[in-house]
Amino acid sequence: MTVKQTLQEQIVQKAWEDAEFKKQLIADPKTAVKEAFGVDVPDSIEVEVVEETASKYYLVLPQNPSDIRSEDDSQLSAWQ
Repeated sequence: MTVKQTLQEQIVQKAWEDAEFKKQLIADPKTAVKEAFGVDVPDSIEVEVVEETASKYYLVLPQNPSDIRSEDDSQLSAWQ
Protein backbone atom coordinates (compact mmCIF):
# COMPACT_ATOMS: atom_id res chain seq x y z
CA MET A 1 0.00 0.00 0.00
CA THR A 2 1.38 3.43 -0.91
CA VAL A 3 1.58 6.42 1.42
CA LYS A 4 -1.13 8.08 -0.70
CA GLN A 5 -3.47 5.12 -0.29
CA THR A 6 -2.84 4.97 3.44
CA LEU A 7 -3.55 8.70 3.79
CA GLN A 8 -6.74 8.36 1.74
CA GLU A 9 -7.94 5.56 4.02
CA GLN A 10 -7.17 7.64 7.11
CA ILE A 11 -9.03 10.64 5.67
CA VAL A 12 -12.11 8.54 4.88
CA GLN A 13 -12.09 6.93 8.32
CA LYS A 14 -11.82 10.30 10.06
CA ALA A 15 -14.65 11.71 7.92
CA TRP A 16 -16.87 8.79 8.92
CA GLU A 17 -16.11 9.32 12.60
CA ASP A 18 -15.96 13.15 12.80
CA ALA A 19 -18.85 15.15 11.33
CA GLU A 20 -17.04 18.49 11.69
CA PHE A 21 -13.97 17.16 9.88
CA LYS A 22 -16.19 15.80 7.12
CA LYS A 23 -17.90 19.18 6.74
CA GLN A 24 -14.53 20.96 6.51
CA LEU A 25 -13.14 18.29 4.17
CA ILE A 26 -15.97 18.87 1.71
CA ALA A 27 -15.73 22.68 1.98
CA ASP A 28 -11.92 23.07 2.07
CA PRO A 29 -10.08 19.78 1.59
CA LYS A 30 -6.52 21.15 1.69
CA THR A 31 -7.04 22.93 4.99
CA ALA A 32 -8.83 19.93 6.49
CA VAL A 33 -6.00 17.57 5.52
CA LYS A 34 -3.35 20.02 6.75
CA GLU A 35 -5.04 20.51 10.12
CA ALA A 36 -5.88 16.86 10.72
CA PHE A 37 -2.81 15.13 9.29
CA GLY A 38 -0.13 17.79 8.92
CA VAL A 39 0.09 17.23 5.17
CA ASP A 40 0.56 20.27 2.94
CA VAL A 41 -1.04 19.74 -0.45
CA PRO A 42 0.81 21.91 -2.99
CA ASP A 43 -1.07 24.73 -4.71
CA SER A 44 -0.40 22.99 -8.02
CA ILE A 45 -2.66 20.10 -6.97
CA GLU A 46 -6.42 20.56 -6.99
CA VAL A 47 -8.47 18.48 -4.55
CA GLU A 48 -12.22 18.00 -4.77
CA VAL A 49 -14.20 15.94 -2.27
CA VAL A 50 -17.58 14.47 -3.13
CA GLU A 51 -19.70 12.15 -1.03
CA GLU A 52 -21.46 9.11 -2.40
CA THR A 53 -24.99 8.35 -1.31
CA ALA A 54 -27.24 5.33 -1.69
CA SER A 55 -28.43 6.69 -5.03
CA LYS A 56 -25.32 8.49 -6.30
CA TYR A 57 -21.97 6.84 -7.05
CA TYR A 58 -18.73 8.26 -8.40
CA LEU A 59 -16.21 6.46 -10.54
CA VAL A 60 -12.75 8.01 -10.40
CA LEU A 61 -10.48 7.36 -13.34
CA PRO A 62 -6.86 7.65 -12.24
CA GLN A 63 -4.39 9.30 -14.54
CA ASN A 64 -2.89 6.88 -17.03
CA PRO A 65 0.71 6.25 -15.93
CA SER A 66 1.88 6.54 -19.53
CA ASP A 67 0.52 10.12 -19.59
CA ILE A 68 2.64 11.22 -16.64
CA ARG A 69 5.61 13.32 -17.72
CA SER A 70 8.79 13.46 -15.69
CA GLU A 71 8.13 17.12 -14.81
CA ASP A 72 4.99 16.00 -12.98
CA ASP A 73 7.10 13.98 -10.52
CA SER A 74 7.10 16.85 -8.03
CA GLN A 75 3.31 16.81 -7.91
CA LEU A 76 3.20 13.05 -7.50
CA SER A 77 5.69 13.11 -4.67
CA ALA A 78 3.36 15.30 -2.63
CA TRP A 79 1.05 12.32 -2.19
CA GLN A 80 3.63 9.52 -2.02
